[in-house]
Amino acid sequence: MQTDRQGNPLPGATAETAELYARSAEAFNLYRSDPVTPLDQAIEAAPGFAMARILRAYLFALATEPDAAEAARADVAALKSYRLNDREASHVAALEHLVAGEWTSAAGALDRHNLHYPHDLLALQAGHLMDFYRANARNLRDRLARVLPQWSPDMPGYSVLLGMYAFGLEETGAYARAEETGRQALDREPLDCWAHHAVAHVMEMQGRAEDGIGWMIAREPYWAGDDNLFKVHNWWHRALCHLELGQADEALALYDGPIRQERSVVALDMIDASALLWRLHLTGQNVGDRWQELADTWDRHADGKLYPFNDWHAVMAYLGAGRDDQVTRLLATLRDPDSGREASTWAKRIGMPLSEGFAAFWRGDYDTAVERLYPARHIANAFGGSHAQRDIIDWTLTEAALRGGYRDVAEGLAHERLAGKPHSPLNRSFLSRTLTPAVDEKQVA
Repeated sequence: MQTDRQGNPLPGATAETAELYARSAEAFNLYRSDPVTPLDQAIEAAPGFAMARILRAYLFALATEPDAAEAARADVAALKSYRLNDREASHVAALEHLVAGEWTSAAGALDRHNLHYPHDLLALQAGHLMDFYRANARNLRDRLARVLPQWSPDMPGYSVLLGMYAFGLEETGAYARAEETGRQALDREPLDCWAHHAVAHVMEMQGRAEDGIGWMIAREPYWAGDDNLFKVHNWWHRALCHLELGQADEALALYDGPIRQERSVVALDMIDASALLWRLHLTGQNVGDRWQELADTWDRHADGKLYPFNDWHAVMAYLGAGRDDQVTRLLATLRDPDSGREASTWAKRIGMPLSEGFAAFWRGDYDTAVERLYPARHIANAFGGSHAQRDIIDWTLTEAALRGGYRDVAEGLAHERLAGKPHSPLNRSFLSRTLTPAVDEKQVA
């Protein structure tokens, strides 16, 4: 029987289709090249090859895009007719939770799967992404910690585990270990975009903006190629470093260049675009009609149902483009979700107050912005993204507090930010502005 590169059996595969599967798995592991076409070819050549369809279902389901979600559901439905071994059936059970919008149940199913099949790299990576999408920092780290002792450094894919572990360490605040582990992963596999981005996150969280820019420039040949599916996010990280240093022109040039020049319709790329334009707006930059193109692209993704983290970023673009009808539509859907799925709970509990708070800020209603965003900041890490991505909430809240005259809130938030990044020009600016009392100073009751 054919096996994958970690020794897991691949029932139904031929030597040719097992190689196609391996090519796809490696593309997924490194976020490079097209992972879907080889699977399409493998499924056509070997219709009974269940793992090929399982991997394709994960790729579609983890895209957080409505059309891709439909394709994932179709693959999961098709797998019901297969004769599955225990490992394959375990994967399908996790996928059933995932396509139903039950992210925590899906991640929990893969927790158990990983313990039983510790060398199943697909399960580990899919579970790691589920942990990311639901912002479970502890499991981002511990999913890997539970299995790493059962891997040897010479096993194919070991560097991929180190890269994921580095990101989990970073999200749980173990910055020195995270950077060391990420660099170890890259020593083994320089093309590992996830490991590279884990080290970039460390530098972002520690306020090492100059180091971050140097890190990105020095390794650019490894992460910025045309076949790199993660390049936009890494360019976004470099843009954050420039913003941290007050270099808004450089950040805007990156937006117009590698971040948005290809007009990507990938949801993850659009999230980065919305978040960067919003941050540029906060710095006082006039981003012109850039919002229009991005808002138009969000129309095919923002349904208010599938993944509210995306919808919140779509609201940013719609606000910037002046498309109040779309803001109203999304807010109505987020307030009154049509199901009891976990994603619907995220929408009402987190996506709705965040979107309302950002809408209030854009419209100059700073009282409402502070009212909505201050409590939301404490629960926003329950529905997705990284610490670096969610920092936009605190930045917007601090700016709203300053503009609205809530000097005590702004000062407290500035001190909080400086505790994490004491040398940040942005954070020092926040504190400096609080020392000049606003005309209409307010206190939070």
